[in-house]
This record gives sequence, C-alpha cells and structure tokens, in this order.
Amino acid sequence: MTETQDQAEIFGGGATELRDKRSFDGSDVSSIPAFVFGEELADLADHDPRVVVLTADLASANRATDFSARHPNRFFNMGIAEKGMITSAAGMASCGYVPFAATFASFSALLCAEQIRTDCAYPRMPVRIVGHHSGMSMGFYGTSHHALEDLGVLRTFAELTVVCATDANHLRAILRASVDHPGAMYIRLGRGRDPEVYPTVPDLTFGKAIRLRDGHDLTIIATGSEVHPALEAAAILADEGIRTRVIDMHTVAPLDIDEVLAAAHETGAILTVEEHNVTNGLGSAVAEALFLNGAPAVRFAKHGVPDEYIPVGPPAALYAKYRLDAPGVAAVARELLR
Repeated sequence: MTETQDQAEIFGGGATELRDKRSFDGSDVSSIPAFVFGEELADLADHDPRVVVLTADLASANRATDFSARHPNRFFNMGIAEKGMITSAAGMASCGYVPFAATFASFSALLCAEQIRTDCAYPRMPVRIVGHHSGMSMGFYGTSHHALEDLGVLRTFAELTVVCATDANHLRAILRASVDHPGAMYIRLGRGRDPEVYPTVPDLTFGKAIRLRDGHDLTIIATGSEVHPALEAAAILADEGIRTRVIDMHTVAPLDIDEVLAAAHETGAILTVEEHNVTNGLGSAVAEALFLNGAPAVRFAKHGVPDEYIPVGPPAALYAKYRLDAPGVAAVARELLR
C-alpha cells in the first residue's frame, strides 16, 4: 500500500489526491461524490459560460482538477486564502458569473462565516459555497478540521440555502439545480466515498424532502451522509416488525415543514439523524418545526454527535463510537420506541 493509498484509507477517501478511479482495495469508485464534483461542473460549464470554480489549494482533494483540465481559464486556485476566495466569488457573482467556491467544510463554514453572510447571503449573490469533507470525515486531522457545527452556524443566515449531498447522483442533481437557483447556497459534501442511495439522478427541488421509504411506526429524518445508514437501519428494524419511514431532508434551510408535519401526523415517532453536533443542526430545525406549527404529540429524539469535541481517530471508528452507522441508528430507534 502506497503512502497516498494509506492516507486515502485513513481519511475516508478524497483527502489526498486519488490518482485513478479505483480505491486502495481495487474497488471501483467512479460513481462516488469524490469523482463527481469536478466532472459534473465541467459538463455544466461546457454549455454555460457563467460557471466558474474557485478552490483554496485543494483541487486534488475535491477533484476540481477535472474542471481545470477542461476549463483552465475559468478555474482559480486562490491559495490558502479562504476568506479572500469567498469574497472574490461574490465579486464574480456580481458580474454575472455563477461561482462554485470549494474547500474543507470546517474552513468554509467557520473560518469564512462573515464573508458568507455579508458578501454572499446579504446581497443575495449566486455564490455556491461547497464544503467538502464535512462532519467526522477528517478524523485524524483533529478539531481544526472536524466540521460538526457548519449546519448550525449557516442555517441561521437569512437568504442562504443550506443543502447536503447524499451520494454521487444526488450531488449531480444538486449541482445542476443550483446553477439557476436565486441567492447564495452552501452545499455540504461528506467523506467523498458515500455509498449509493440513488441509482439514477433524482428529481430535486430545494426545500422539498425526498421520501425514500414508507412506514407508520417510526420516521427517520436524515441528511447527507446519514441517509444511507438510515435506510440500512430501517431494513434492520423491518426484520423486527418495525415499519420505518425514511426521509432524505437534503435541504436543511429552508426546511420542508410539510414533510415534518406529515411524519408527526402519520407515524408514531420521529428520529433525526445527522453527522453533526446535536445542537442547532437538522434535529433542532425539525424540533422547531414541530413545536411552532402545532404538531400533535409524538415521540421525538435527535441523534448525532454529542455536544462535545470528538477525539482524533479513523472515521469508521468514530461513526461506530457515536452510533452513526446502521446498527447504531437502529439501536437508537429502538430506544425511542421502547
């Protein structure tokens, strides 16, 4: 195993340059988000001269190299100057471009919060801030690179759409729909090797959740990287006679309140699942929607990372520790229904 392959294994893929479309164990990874971002934007740019891409010295990590190879005059490596990247993207947007500015989620959402709010959201500039390697996917890099507060910070910004990609085809749908969407947008990507949920590119409307599985005993509302574990957990629970509805709440802001209220009226309990701090993320948004819109009494729990700084470690071990894998989600669901 080479050093690059070893790092790809440790960091969950995509944190270092992936030199071909096969993972370190030889399996095909051509249909995962790590290989979709640059390719899809390059395809969009073939037909839309407004599309430009900016990165903060991370073109290999987010595969913007696939874009720069085909559109070198519309690719801008801003160096390790994330705040300047966001402000520059806002300037480009004011001139009629649709910029996609990509860096690690911990940098884009936390380091650049002021620029996102003041330069992008407030003037409603069509900037797409792409935060990749979110959540715990940068497990070995430590707190500076863990992104477990980004949704909580950014969903409080008015005029900012906040959306989480579930898998490669879902990311394609998000990128395509985002080009003509008004105002600023934060696109949250996971660890880059998220397993398939959508076998084809889904129809997508921002602010409208996707119901992936129906049931009447329990609803699991998940977003981003936790949608696949939620579906697997629902299959585990089905073997125990628990009929579980699974909702992909891809847009955290604005939230699909109608789908939340339908779950409250039609199922016996609601569990939210997210790779994020349990404070002020998806779970808090759903709780607010239930309380403020007169939902009937329903069992409710929000599941994610506790309100603490997580230890350094391999992502897979962290997902298991915090019960964010399928067996863990199923166990939390049982506790809610007990």
